[in-house]
Amino acid sequence: MGKEKQSASLQAKKYVGKKELWMFSIGGMGQGMIYAMMSSYISDYYVNVLHLPLMFVLLLMLLARVWDAINDPLMGIVADRNITKWGKFKPYIIFAALPIAVLTVLMYLSPNLGQKSLMIYSAIVYVLWGMMYTMADVPFWSLPNVLTPNSDERSSIVSFSKIWNSIGSALPEIFFFAAGFLLPLFISTADPEEYNKKQYLIIACSVVAIGIIMYVNSYFHIKERAVPPIKKKVAGEPSQLSRIFKCKPLLLVILMGVLSSGRYMVQAAAIHVARYAFYIGPDLTGMSLEEKTKAIAASVSSVKTIFQMCAVVGMFGATLLMPMLMKKFDYKKLLITTCLAGFVASVFTTVIGWFTANLYICIPFILISCVPLGVINTISIAMIYDCLDYMELKTGHRDNALGSACQGFINKLGSALSTCGIVVMYMVIGFKPDQMLNATTVVAATELTRTQNFAMFSLVSVIPGLSLLLCSLPMFFYKISGDYKKQMQSELAEKREAEGFKVEE
Repeated sequence: MGKEKQSASLQAKKYVGKKELWMFSIGGMGQGMIYAMMSSYISDYYVNVLHLPLMFVLLLMLLARVWDAINDPLMGIVADRNITKWGKFKPYIIFAALPIAVLTVLMYLSPNLGQKSLMIYSAIVYVLWGMMYTMADVPFWSLPNVLTPNSDERSSIVSFSKIWNSIGSALPEIFFFAAGFLLPLFISTADPEEYNKKQYLIIACSVVAIGIIMYVNSYFHIKERAVPPIKKKVAGEPSQLSRIFKCKPLLLVILMGVLSSGRYMVQAAAIHVARYAFYIGPDLTGMSLEEKTKAIAASVSSVKTIFQMCAVVGMFGATLLMPMLMKKFDYKKLLITTCLAGFVASVFTTVIGWFTANLYICIPFILISCVPLGVINTISIAMIYDCLDYMELKTGHRDNALGSACQGFINKLGSALSTCGIVVMYMVIGFKPDQMLNATTVVAATELTRTQNFAMFSLVSVIPGLSLLLCSLPMFFYKISGDYKKQMQSELAEKREAEGFKVEE
């Protein structure tokens, strides 16, 4: 009984102060800004601005994710197996910051090259960006595991930092919205293609300058105080990867994450829906190309902002409530309930969109369908941490970075599948981006058929809804919840105490 009380006391102790929590969270905010700059805009930039072939964009996204399937676990293994004199996970914040900043700007540089050379350039920059982001992302989201040994405090750190990460992911939209109205005052819109290139480069530079400072600042204010000792591999012992594949709860979380990939569509496809599904503005009849470009740019900014604000309010609102909800309710039940509610809301969005084509009536339902974004983003990583507890209890090993690599791969795969879905939709409805936005033409949503408008709208209504329904199914078989979870955490605390696991104050 004495050991149980001591273990419970260790679990109840708090290790992370308010300043440290805020600095880590602001670092996550900066990281969210930079990731959103890529995930929410790269498909539109490649397809409608650079006019890269649709099949090339599709293959680039798919092949890059195949490489990530190798690259992410490798990064996890490297981070788990090594401790530097500067720390275990912290140093990667510094190592990766400059390459990510440079590559993000290069991604939106729009060099004056022939199409083949431009394809090679884009492929190299995109793949390198993914690799450098992995170097930053996997160790950064492994840090909560070593900031505290207290699983409840760890969950609080995750839920709070995800709030600010979500805010960060929304900030590029503010730049984009402002640019739609301000840049035409300073940059000529006579050439729609050149205008869009300059717009993206200015936004990218602004986001990188702010985001990277926030991200790097976290290095100087956090402490790794619960770093497990590196254990030497014993002959015949399962490898790190095999431990992942033998952990059923973790595989279920990964499957849930993959099936939820469609949730990214609301953000990733918003710019495409804004271009080709809805137009808000004055009558375009009789306008010159320059006047038409300005009107469409303002409409695209407005419509995209409506969708992004729905995503932000729904996702941020859910994320904001997660610290309280995660203390009162079981993770599994929270995820299943919100995903099913999001599916129902998407059904209403789809029906309203088809029968009325009225964007404003759809807004409340789009907002509700975005609530699971915040829930999944927060709970999935908390579940992965619980799975690492489970693996440590069963195997004696804790592969923090490899677990974080699983989350990173899920996020990047979801983003890529969303982009691929957008490209496939362009192919299905016969869109030719180079004929819709170039030096002499800019096509508005009003010039397309209603079927084409709805096909683009389905990217933010039908597909996310089906994805939310599917991702809830694996959770019915997930067992680390309720009394079983409490018992597991108690047994792990006792095991660590018996092994002499030390935590720095």
